[in-house]
Amino acid sequence: MNRPNINVTPLIDVLLVLLIIFMVVTPLKPAAFKAKIPAETKSEGGINPHTLVVQVLDDGSLTLNNKPVETPENLTKELSVIFEERVQNLATRDYDFKDPNFPTPDNIERTVFIKAPRAAGFGDIARVIDATKSAGAVPISLQVDSLN
Repeated sequence: MNRPNINVTPLIDVLLVLLIIFMVVTPLKPAAFKAKIPAETKSEGGINPHTLVVQVLDDGSLTLNNKPVETPENLTKELSVIFEERVQNLATRDYDFKDPNFPTPDNIERTVFIKAPRAAGFGDIARVIDATKSAGAVPISLQVDSLN
């Protein structure tokens, strides 16, 4: 009677193929996380004069640089006016903003910060983000109060 034996050759072939696949894929994983760190402010007052902060208050009302705004549509209009003035005055960025998803050939400062309380509704914040996007703001950064 013949004793059964295990043929390990196909198993070794599969393992070698997997080893080659892992050797090829491993260098493709990201080695670092690139983050943009804010530059030090150059002005004496500490706040860049081109900073635009849209704040959603606890009652749902909006402010643009501490000036009340009635609706997201009015916010879009006010931001559009500000951006148009910046184009006319050539208020460019102090840094290079190169993002293939948001081409800005004129390099005009259009950064907007949206500050909202943690308890704010998602729909309210989404409407504010849409209003700032439709005004041409890029990039848009979110700030959340009380992350503790």
